[in-house]
Amino acid sequence: MDMCNNRILTSTRREALRAISCGFGLLAFAGMSAQAAGAPRLFGAGDEDDSNPLAPKAPHHPVKAKRVIFLCMSGGPSHVDTFDYKPQLITDNGKSLGGVRAGAQLLASPFKFNQHGKSGLWISELMPETAKHADSMCLLRGMNTAVPAHAQASVLMHTGSFQFVRPSFGAWTLYGLGTVNQNLPGFITLNPPSGNGGAQNYGSGFLPAVYQGTRVGMERTARRNGGDGGMPNLRNSSLTTAAQREQIDLVQRLNKERLKRDKSDDQIEGVIESYELAFRMQAEMPDLMDISDEKPKTLEMYGIGAGNGNDDFARQCLLARRFAEKGVRFIEVNHGGWDTHRNLKADLQKQAGQIDRPIAALLADLKQRKMLDDTLVVWGGEFGRTPYAQNADGRDHNSKGFTMWAAGGGVKGGTSYGATDEHGIEAVDGKMDIHDWHATLLALMGMDHERLTYRWAGRDFRLTDVKGNVHSGIIA
Repeated sequence: MDMCNNRILTSTRREALRAISCGFGLLAFAGMSAQAAGAPRLFGAGDEDDSNPLAPKAPHHPVKAKRVIFLCMSGGPSHVDTFDYKPQLITDNGKSLGGVRAGAQLLASPFKFNQHGKSGLWISELMPETAKHADSMCLLRGMNTAVPAHAQASVLMHTGSFQFVRPSFGAWTLYGLGTVNQNLPGFITLNPPSGNGGAQNYGSGFLPAVYQGTRVGMERTARRNGGDGGMPNLRNSSLTTAAQREQIDLVQRLNKERLKRDKSDDQIEGVIESYELAFRMQAEMPDLMDISDEKPKTLEMYGIGAGNGNDDFARQCLLARRFAEKGVRFIEVNHGGWDTHRNLKADLQKQAGQIDRPIAALLADLKQRKMLDDTLVVWGGEFGRTPYAQNADGRDHNSKGFTMWAAGGGVKGGTSYGATDEHGIEAVDGKMDIHDWHATLLALMGMDHERLTYRWAGRDFRLTDVKGNVHSGIIA
């Protein structure tokens, strides 16, 4: 503060350290920075390209999954109506519960369950096409999470924390392993919801901006809004490619000049890489998102153009395969509307009807292209639903026990891991919370969740914070 002129002068922290006490603060900071620079690398085997933060990096141990496709069902799918068969719930239908749930009446699933594949996994009639891949699926029936509220639970599922802004799972994956196609984003989220955590679900938090997810909308929506293949403003109609290159070069020179002055700034470094990636994407992204080159048989397999109004999710699944094939490291496919507080039967039939065929097609497509073995496909939402009724024909949120599943990427197919109690209220065996889930998925990708760290605000942060255990029982 300038007391003489009664003014407040704003400054950066580095400028304050330089000005206060004859610069002794900055001197101490420089010493700490030098010490940190000489410290051992926190990640990788030492053969990474330091000049490119997106270059492929060495894993901690042998890799089973080279990429992830996360099928995110926003709203909390009911496990007892989809993948968690509870015959006792049928027997006790209509009975009242006691204790803290006194008066709540158990509600049997209106859908039949059948055993599928050589493994005999019990799966609901809601998912007949997906069930054909039972022998490739590992049902995680002991899932549980810390909060039963949508937005907080979704952010926790994506970032490992619902209390603070943290990097997303996809961002950590990209930071840890880099990406093999430098002309495409390493982390893409397809049609993400604006609610339930919004941009936090694919953000980079304190990691450099280059690691955040690239949001891609649906083609139909993009065309209606005058966009370009699901990505508005991907192409510049006012400037030629050469002129754009000159423009970017000028901006990058300014960014690099600022970086020289500040010595180190993760956000500016991230912006520099983001500009370069955006420029390179113009050459490859539009063609990749144009599915007109797919065979009619493939489009039919996914259900695209079937005339049932469910094209959006089918296109997302097909695009996920195309992105995976081109080297994208982490792809999230989103589908909402699973918040079934009422109209359970009708709403679940509608939601499952939109996803069942495309998901089955995605698994089949990856198999026939010899990609499923090293592609980790994960399905699930932020929590499950109660086995007792709400509003007579609906179910409330349930964070104490629910089901997610994984296929390919080194998991044991045809396996049921963990369990809820006889009614499906609470996980009682093979309990896996979100930190365990993250740790296990990272392990499948060759990363040790305790070594995948980033120094920020004076300490080493990781996706699992100070928690998380790898559940080796699901790893083949």
